[in-house]
Amino acid sequence: MSEIRNFTMNFGPQHPAAHGVLRLILELNGETVERADPHVGLLHRATEKLAESKPYNQSIGYMDRLDYVSMMCNEHAYVLAIEQLMGIEAPRRAQYIRTMFDEITRILNHLMWLGSNALDLGAMSVFLYAFRERENLMDCYEAVSGARMHATYYRPGGVYRDLPDKMPKVAESRWRKGKDLERMNKWREGSLLDFLDQFTEDFYTKVDDYETLLTDNRIWKQRTVGIGAVSPERALQLGFTGPMLRGSGVAWDLRKKRAYAAYDQMNFDIPVGSNGDCYDRYLVRIEEMRQSTHIIRQCVDWLRANPGPVMLRNFKISPPTREEMKDDMEAMIHHFKLFTEGYCVPAGETYASVEAPKGEFGCYMVSDGANKPFRVHLRAPGFAHLSAMNEMAQGHMLADIAALIATQDIVFGEIDR
Repeated sequence: MSEIRNFTMNFGPQHPAAHGVLRLILELNGETVERADPHVGLLHRATEKLAESKPYNQSIGYMDRLDYVSMMCNEHAYVLAIEQLMGIEAPRRAQYIRTMFDEITRILNHLMWLGSNALDLGAMSVFLYAFRERENLMDCYEAVSGARMHATYYRPGGVYRDLPDKMPKVAESRWRKGKDLERMNKWREGSLLDFLDQFTEDFYTKVDDYETLLTDNRIWKQRTVGIGAVSPERALQLGFTGPMLRGSGVAWDLRKKRAYAAYDQMNFDIPVGSNGDCYDRYLVRIEEMRQSTHIIRQCVDWLRANPGPVMLRNFKISPPTREEMKDDMEAMIHHFKLFTEGYCVPAGETYASVEAPKGEFGCYMVSDGANKPFRVHLRAPGFAHLSAMNEMAQGHMLADIAALIATQDIVFGEIDR
Protein backbone atom coordinates (compact mmCIF):
# COMPACT_ATOMS: atom_id res chain seq x y z
CA MET A 1 0.00 0.00 0.00
CA SER A 2 1.21 3.50 -0.77
CA GLU A 3 1.97 5.62 2.26
CA ILE A 4 -0.29 8.66 2.77
CA ARG A 5 1.54 11.68 4.17
CA ASN A 6 0.27 15.08 5.27
CA PHE A 7 1.64 18.00 3.35
CA THR A 8 2.42 21.51 4.55
CA MET A 9 1.46 24.69 2.73
CA ASN A 10 1.68 28.46 3.21
CA PHE A 11 -1.64 30.27 3.43
CA GLY A 12 -0.82 33.91 2.78
CA PRO A 13 0.60 36.45 3.25
CA GLN A 14 -0.98 37.35 -0.11
CA HIS A 15 -4.42 35.94 0.70
CA PRO A 16 -7.07 38.71 0.86
CA ALA A 17 -8.62 37.26 4.04
CA ALA A 18 -5.22 37.47 5.72
CA HIS A 19 -4.98 41.26 5.30
CA GLY A 20 -1.72 40.94 3.40
CA VAL A 21 0.51 40.26 6.41
CA LEU A 22 -0.55 36.94 7.97
CA ARG A 23 1.38 33.79 7.12
CA LEU A 24 -0.43 30.64 8.23
CA ILE A 25 1.48 27.37 7.96
CA LEU A 26 -1.14 24.69 7.40
CA GLU A 27 -0.62 20.96 7.77
CA LEU A 28 -3.19 19.32 5.50
CA ASN A 29 -4.53 15.80 5.14
CA GLY A 30 -6.08 16.11 1.71
CA GLU A 31 -8.21 19.26 2.19
CA THR A 32 -8.71 18.75 5.93
CA VAL A 33 -6.64 20.99 8.22
CA GLU A 34 -4.68 19.01 10.83
CA ARG A 35 -2.71 21.97 12.19
CA ALA A 36 -2.63 25.75 11.64
CA ASP A 37 0.42 27.67 12.84
CA PRO A 38 0.09 31.48 12.57
CA HIS A 39 3.37 33.35 12.01
CA VAL A 40 3.00 36.95 13.16
CA GLY A 41 5.44 39.84 13.12
CA LEU A 42 5.50 40.75 9.45
CA LEU A 43 4.09 44.21 10.14
CA HIS A 44 6.05 44.97 13.32
CA ARG A 45 6.29 48.75 13.70
CA ALA A 46 7.58 49.04 17.28
CA THR A 47 4.69 51.31 18.32
CA GLU A 48 5.20 50.60 22.03
CA LYS A 49 8.91 51.40 21.81
CA LEU A 50 8.31 54.56 19.77
CA ALA A 51 5.78 55.78 22.37
CA GLU A 52 8.52 55.58 25.02
CA SER A 53 10.71 58.04 23.11
CA LYS A 54 8.18 60.86 22.58
CA PRO A 55 6.20 63.28 24.77
CA TYR A 56 2.80 61.82 25.68
CA ASN A 57 0.64 63.77 23.22
CA GLN A 58 2.87 62.94 20.25
CA SER A 59 1.96 59.25 20.46
CA ILE A 60 -1.83 59.71 20.20
CA GLY A 61 -1.56 59.53 16.40
CA TYR A 62 0.29 56.20 16.64
CA MET A 63 -2.73 54.68 18.37
CA ASP A 64 -4.90 55.36 15.30
CA ARG A 65 -2.49 53.31 13.22
CA LEU A 66 -2.68 50.19 15.39
CA ASP A 67 -6.13 48.87 14.60
CA TYR A 68 -6.65 51.16 11.63
CA VAL A 69 -10.38 50.34 11.48
CA SER A 70 -11.06 51.28 15.14
CA MET A 71 -9.10 54.50 15.33
CA MET A 72 -10.72 56.57 18.08
CA CYS A 73 -11.28 53.58 20.40
CA ASN A 74 -7.49 53.01 20.49
CA GLU A 75 -6.90 56.68 21.24
CA HIS A 76 -9.46 56.44 24.05
CA ALA A 77 -7.54 53.72 25.95
CA TYR A 78 -4.22 55.60 25.64
CA VAL A 79 -5.72 58.94 26.69
CA LEU A 80 -7.56 57.29 29.61
CA ALA A 81 -4.28 55.83 30.88
CA ILE A 82 -2.67 59.31 30.89
CA GLU A 83 -5.72 60.82 32.64
CA GLN A 84 -5.64 58.11 35.33
CA LEU A 85 -1.95 58.76 36.03
CA MET A 86 -2.53 62.52 36.24
CA GLY A 87 -5.73 62.23 38.27
CA ILE A 88 -7.77 64.36 35.87
CA GLU A 89 -11.15 63.85 34.21
CA ALA A 90 -12.48 65.26 30.95
CA PRO A 91 -15.51 67.60 31.06
CA ARG A 92 -18.93 65.92 30.82
CA ARG A 93 -19.57 67.12 27.27
CA ALA A 94 -16.23 65.66 26.14
CA GLN A 95 -17.22 62.33 27.75
CA TYR A 96 -20.42 62.23 25.70
CA ILE A 97 -18.55 63.16 22.51
CA ARG A 98 -16.07 60.34 23.19
CA THR A 99 -18.94 57.89 23.78
CA MET A 100 -20.60 58.95 20.54
CA PHE A 101 -17.44 58.62 18.48
CA ASP A 102 -16.56 55.28 20.08
CA GLU A 103 -19.89 53.98 18.77
CA ILE A 104 -19.42 55.59 15.35
CA THR A 105 -16.06 53.77 15.28
CA ARG A 106 -17.75 50.49 16.26
CA ILE A 107 -20.16 50.80 13.32
CA LEU A 108 -17.27 51.69 10.98
CA ASN A 109 -15.38 48.60 12.14
CA HIS A 110 -18.35 46.24 11.86
CA LEU A 111 -19.23 47.55 8.39
CA MET A 112 -15.68 46.88 7.22
CA TRP A 113 -15.83 43.44 8.85
CA LEU A 114 -19.20 42.61 7.31
CA GLY A 115 -18.20 43.70 3.81
CA SER A 116 -14.80 42.02 3.76
CA ASN A 117 -16.05 38.84 5.51
CA ALA A 118 -18.85 38.47 2.95
CA LEU A 119 -16.39 39.11 0.12
CA ASP A 120 -14.00 36.45 1.46
CA LEU A 121 -16.86 33.95 1.42
CA GLY A 122 -18.10 34.87 -2.04
CA ALA A 123 -20.80 37.54 -1.50
CA MET A 124 -20.04 40.69 -3.47
CA SER A 125 -23.00 43.07 -2.99
CA VAL A 126 -22.74 43.44 0.81
CA PHE A 127 -19.23 44.86 0.44
CA LEU A 128 -20.48 47.70 -1.78
CA TYR A 129 -23.45 48.47 0.48
CA ALA A 130 -21.32 48.49 3.66
CA PHE A 131 -18.85 50.94 2.13
CA ARG A 132 -21.68 53.26 1.09
CA GLU A 133 -22.54 53.73 4.78
CA ARG A 134 -18.89 53.92 5.85
CA GLU A 135 -18.41 56.93 3.56
CA ASN A 136 -21.00 58.92 5.52
CA LEU A 137 -19.41 58.10 8.88
CA MET A 138 -15.93 58.87 7.55
CA ASP A 139 -17.27 62.34 6.77
CA CYS A 140 -18.11 62.71 10.50
CA TYR A 141 -14.49 61.86 11.36
CA GLU A 142 -13.32 64.46 8.85
CA ALA A 143 -15.74 67.10 10.15
CA VAL A 144 -14.33 67.00 13.71
CA SER A 145 -10.65 66.26 13.09
CA GLY A 146 -9.81 67.10 9.48
CA ALA A 147 -8.75 63.48 8.79
CA ARG A 148 -10.91 60.67 7.48
CA MET A 149 -9.04 57.90 9.29
CA HIS A 150 -6.19 58.81 11.62
CA ALA A 151 -8.10 61.42 13.56
CA THR A 152 -5.93 62.16 16.64
CA TYR A 153 -9.08 63.77 18.05
CA TYR A 154 -9.02 62.66 21.71
CA ARG A 155 -6.68 64.47 24.10
CA PRO A 156 -5.83 64.04 27.77
CA GLY A 157 -8.39 66.35 29.39
CA GLY A 158 -11.05 66.16 26.65
CA VAL A 159 -11.22 66.31 22.87
CA TYR A 160 -9.40 68.51 20.35
CA ARG A 161 -12.39 70.76 19.60
CA ASP A 162 -16.17 70.94 19.87
CA LEU A 163 -18.52 69.52 17.26
CA PRO A 164 -18.89 71.72 14.13
CA ASP A 165 -22.06 73.75 13.53
CA LYS A 166 -21.78 73.13 9.79
CA MET A 167 -21.40 69.80 8.04
CA PRO A 168 -19.07 69.90 4.99
CA LYS A 169 -20.96 69.39 1.73
CA VAL A 170 -20.13 67.11 -1.19
CA ALA A 171 -18.63 69.22 -3.99
CA GLU A 172 -19.89 69.08 -7.56
CA SER A 173 -17.80 67.00 -9.94
CA ARG A 174 -18.10 65.16 -13.26
CA TRP A 175 -19.63 62.20 -11.41
CA ARG A 176 -21.75 64.05 -8.86
CA LYS A 177 -24.11 66.73 -10.12
CA GLY A 178 -27.74 67.71 -10.38
CA LYS A 179 -30.27 65.52 -8.57
CA ASP A 180 -27.54 63.14 -7.42
CA LEU A 181 -25.64 65.94 -5.69
CA GLU A 182 -28.84 67.28 -4.11
CA ARG A 183 -29.61 63.85 -2.66
CA MET A 184 -26.08 63.49 -1.22
CA ASN A 185 -26.19 66.94 0.40
CA LYS A 186 -29.75 66.64 1.73
CA TRP A 187 -28.54 65.57 5.21
CA ARG A 188 -25.72 68.12 5.26
CA GLU A 189 -27.73 71.31 5.51
CA GLY A 190 -27.29 71.59 9.30
CA SER A 191 -24.72 70.66 11.95
CA LEU A 192 -22.91 67.36 12.56
CA LEU A 193 -25.59 66.42 15.12
CA ASP A 194 -28.35 67.03 12.52
CA PHE A 195 -26.44 64.84 10.07
CA LEU A 196 -26.11 62.02 12.62
CA ASP A 197 -29.82 62.29 13.43
CA GLN A 198 -30.66 61.67 9.77
CA PHE A 199 -28.00 58.99 9.33
CA THR A 200 -29.01 56.91 12.37
CA GLU A 201 -32.70 57.05 11.45
CA ASP A 202 -31.85 55.66 8.01
CA PHE A 203 -29.20 53.19 9.21
CA TYR A 204 -31.66 50.85 10.96
CA THR A 205 -33.18 50.04 7.55
CA LYS A 206 -29.71 49.53 6.05
CA VAL A 207 -28.85 46.91 8.71
CA ASP A 208 -32.14 45.19 7.82
CA ASP A 209 -30.97 45.15 4.19
CA TYR A 210 -27.70 43.41 5.13
CA GLU A 211 -29.67 40.80 7.03
CA THR A 212 -32.00 40.26 4.06
CA LEU A 213 -28.96 39.47 1.94
CA LEU A 214 -27.15 37.18 4.40
CA THR A 215 -28.98 35.96 7.51
CA ASP A 216 -31.20 33.34 5.83
CA ASN A 217 -28.98 32.93 2.77
CA ARG A 218 -28.40 29.20 2.23
CA ILE A 219 -24.82 29.57 0.96
CA TRP A 220 -23.89 31.98 3.78
CA LYS A 221 -25.21 29.55 6.41
CA GLN A 222 -23.38 26.61 4.81
CA ARG A 223 -20.12 28.56 5.06
CA THR A 224 -20.58 29.79 8.66
CA VAL A 225 -22.91 27.55 10.74
CA GLY A 226 -20.90 25.12 12.90
CA ILE A 227 -17.54 26.53 11.70
CA GLY A 228 -14.98 27.42 14.38
CA ALA A 229 -17.30 26.71 17.31
CA VAL A 230 -15.82 27.63 20.71
CA SER A 231 -17.53 26.81 24.03
CA PRO A 232 -18.03 29.62 26.60
CA GLU A 233 -15.55 28.00 29.04
CA ARG A 234 -12.89 27.61 26.36
CA ALA A 235 -13.46 31.14 25.06
CA LEU A 236 -12.72 32.50 28.54
CA GLN A 237 -9.61 30.30 28.90
CA LEU A 238 -8.29 31.48 25.53
CA GLY A 239 -8.64 35.15 26.50
CA PHE A 240 -11.39 36.00 24.03
CA THR A 241 -13.09 39.39 24.40
CA GLY A 242 -15.65 41.38 22.42
CA PRO A 243 -17.90 39.69 19.82
CA MET A 244 -15.67 36.57 19.88
CA LEU A 245 -16.55 36.03 23.56
CA ARG A 246 -20.16 37.22 23.31
CA GLY A 247 -20.69 34.93 20.29
CA SER A 248 -19.96 32.01 22.62
CA GLY A 249 -22.71 33.15 24.99
CA VAL A 250 -20.74 35.14 27.62
CA ALA A 251 -22.37 38.53 28.27
CA TRP A 252 -19.14 40.39 29.04
CA ASP A 253 -18.90 44.01 27.90
CA LEU A 254 -16.65 46.63 29.53
CA ARG A 255 -19.19 49.35 28.69
CA LYS A 256 -21.54 47.69 31.21
CA LYS A 257 -19.18 45.87 33.58
CA ARG A 258 -16.66 48.67 34.09
CA ALA A 259 -18.34 51.75 32.61
CA TYR A 260 -16.16 54.60 31.36
CA ALA A 261 -16.90 57.91 29.57
CA ALA A 262 -20.73 58.33 29.57
CA TYR A 263 -21.71 54.67 29.18
CA ASP A 264 -23.23 54.56 32.65
CA GLN A 265 -25.90 56.98 31.32
CA MET A 266 -26.64 54.93 28.20
CA ASN A 267 -29.49 52.48 27.67
CA PHE A 268 -28.41 49.53 25.49
CA ASP A 269 -28.31 45.72 25.43
CA ILE A 270 -25.42 43.24 25.12
CA PRO A 271 -26.16 40.81 22.26
CA VAL A 272 -24.92 37.25 22.88
CA GLY A 273 -24.81 34.08 20.76
CA SER A 274 -25.50 30.49 21.80
CA ASN A 275 -23.33 28.20 19.62
CA GLY A 276 -20.05 30.14 19.45
CA ASP A 277 -19.64 29.54 15.70
CA CYS A 278 -18.98 31.95 12.81
CA TYR A 279 -22.71 32.43 12.22
CA ASP A 280 -23.39 33.46 15.83
CA ARG A 281 -20.50 35.92 15.78
CA TYR A 282 -22.00 37.42 12.61
CA LEU A 283 -25.40 37.82 14.32
CA VAL A 284 -23.77 39.42 17.39
CA ARG A 285 -21.97 42.03 15.27
CA ILE A 286 -25.12 42.80 13.27
CA GLU A 287 -27.07 43.43 16.51
CA GLU A 288 -24.17 45.48 17.91
CA MET A 289 -24.54 47.88 14.98
CA ARG A 290 -28.18 48.44 15.96
CA GLN A 291 -27.24 48.97 19.63
CA SER A 292 -24.46 51.42 18.65
CA THR A 293 -26.97 53.38 16.56
CA HIS A 294 -29.24 53.51 19.62
CA ILE A 295 -26.37 54.87 21.78
CA ILE A 296 -25.43 57.50 19.16
CA ARG A 297 -29.01 58.78 19.13
CA GLN A 298 -28.96 59.15 22.94
CA CYS A 299 -25.65 61.05 22.77
CA VAL A 300 -26.96 63.36 20.01
CA ASP A 301 -30.00 64.27 22.16
CA TRP A 302 -27.83 64.99 25.22
CA LEU A 303 -25.23 67.01 23.27
CA ARG A 304 -27.95 69.19 21.72
CA ALA A 305 -29.34 70.06 25.15
CA ASN A 306 -26.05 70.53 27.03
CA PRO A 307 -23.44 72.93 25.65
CA GLY A 308 -20.22 73.36 27.62
CA PRO A 309 -16.43 73.03 27.55
CA VAL A 310 -14.85 70.03 25.80
CA MET A 311 -11.35 70.52 27.23
CA LEU A 312 -9.95 71.19 30.69
CA ARG A 313 -8.87 74.79 31.27
CA ASN A 314 -5.49 73.69 32.59
CA PHE A 315 -2.76 75.15 30.39
CA LYS A 316 -0.17 72.75 31.79
CA ILE A 317 -1.80 69.93 29.81
CA SER A 318 -4.12 71.56 27.26
CA PRO A 319 -3.17 74.46 24.97
CA PRO A 320 -4.78 77.91 25.24
CA THR A 321 -6.87 79.07 22.27
CA ARG A 322 -5.13 80.69 19.30
CA GLU A 323 -6.73 84.00 20.24
CA GLU A 324 -5.40 83.86 23.82
CA MET A 325 -1.99 82.78 22.58
CA LYS A 326 -1.69 85.84 20.34
CA ASP A 327 -2.87 88.33 22.99
CA ASP A 328 -1.28 87.05 26.19
CA MET A 329 2.44 86.41 26.76
CA GLU A 330 1.70 83.89 29.51
CA ALA A 331 -0.52 81.88 27.13
CA MET A 332 2.19 82.06 24.47
CA ILE A 333 4.72 80.52 26.88
CA HIS A 334 2.27 77.76 27.85
CA HIS A 335 1.63 77.01 24.16
CA PHE A 336 5.33 76.89 23.32
CA LYS A 337 6.25 74.68 26.30
CA LEU A 338 3.34 72.31 25.65
CA PHE A 339 4.19 71.72 21.99
CA THR A 340 7.95 71.42 22.46
CA GLU A 341 8.39 69.62 25.81
CA GLY A 342 4.88 68.38 26.57
CA TYR A 343 3.96 67.87 30.25
CA CYS A 344 5.34 65.72 33.05
CA VAL A 345 3.14 62.94 34.42
CA PRO A 346 3.45 61.88 38.11
CA ALA A 347 5.37 58.64 38.63
CA GLY A 348 3.20 55.51 38.83
CA GLU A 349 1.63 52.78 36.76
CA THR A 350 -1.87 52.18 35.44
CA TYR A 351 -3.95 50.06 33.09
CA ALA A 352 -6.83 51.55 31.12
CA SER A 353 -9.06 49.51 28.84
CA VAL A 354 -12.00 50.17 26.55
CA GLU A 355 -14.51 47.94 24.79
CA ALA A 356 -13.08 48.35 21.29
CA PRO A 357 -15.05 46.89 18.35
CA LYS A 358 -12.83 43.79 18.29
CA GLY A 359 -12.68 43.26 22.07
CA GLU A 360 -10.82 44.65 25.07
CA PHE A 361 -8.14 47.08 23.94
CA GLY A 362 -5.95 48.03 26.92
CA CYS A 363 -3.01 50.31 27.60
CA TYR A 364 -0.60 49.53 30.46
CA MET A 365 1.53 52.59 31.17
CA VAL A 366 4.40 53.25 33.57
CA SER A 367 5.56 56.81 34.28
CA ASP A 368 8.81 57.78 35.98
CA GLY A 369 7.80 61.42 36.30
CA ALA A 370 9.27 62.52 32.97
CA ASN A 371 7.54 64.09 29.96
CA LYS A 372 7.43 60.73 28.14
CA PRO A 373 6.23 57.32 29.34
CA PHE A 374 8.81 54.93 30.82
CA ARG A 375 6.87 51.89 29.51
CA VAL A 376 3.84 51.45 27.26
CA HIS A 377 2.36 48.02 26.63
CA LEU A 378 -0.82 47.52 24.63
CA ARG A 379 -3.29 44.68 25.05
CA ALA A 380 -4.60 43.90 21.57
CA PRO A 381 -7.75 41.74 21.40
CA GLY A 382 -6.75 40.23 18.02
CA PHE A 383 -3.55 38.69 19.42
CA ALA A 384 -5.48 36.39 21.79
CA HIS A 385 -7.96 35.50 19.05
CA LEU A 386 -5.27 34.61 16.53
CA SER A 387 -3.56 32.39 19.13
CA ALA A 388 -6.67 30.18 19.03
CA MET A 389 -6.48 29.67 15.25
CA ASN A 390 -4.97 26.17 15.54
CA GLU A 391 -7.70 25.01 17.90
CA MET A 392 -10.52 26.54 15.84
CA ALA A 393 -9.21 25.21 12.52
CA GLN A 394 -8.55 21.56 13.36
CA GLY A 395 -10.80 19.19 11.43
CA HIS A 396 -12.19 21.90 9.14
CA MET A 397 -11.61 22.17 5.40
CA LEU A 398 -9.05 24.43 3.73
CA ALA A 399 -11.82 26.74 2.44
CA ASP A 400 -13.03 27.28 6.03
CA ILE A 401 -9.73 28.95 6.97
CA ALA A 402 -10.88 32.10 5.13
CA ALA A 403 -14.09 32.05 7.21
CA LEU A 404 -12.10 31.65 10.44
CA ILE A 405 -9.69 34.51 9.69
CA ALA A 406 -12.66 36.69 8.76
CA THR A 407 -14.69 35.82 11.89
CA GLN A 408 -11.76 36.81 14.12
CA ASP A 409 -11.84 40.30 12.58
CA ILE A 410 -8.06 40.52 12.52
CA VAL A 411 -6.11 43.71 11.88
CA PHE A 412 -2.38 43.26 12.06
CA GLY A 413 -1.39 46.74 13.18
CA GLU A 414 -2.53 45.88 16.70
CA ILE A 415 -1.34 42.25 16.66
CA ASP A 416 2.22 42.99 15.53
CA ARG A 417 2.34 46.44 17.25
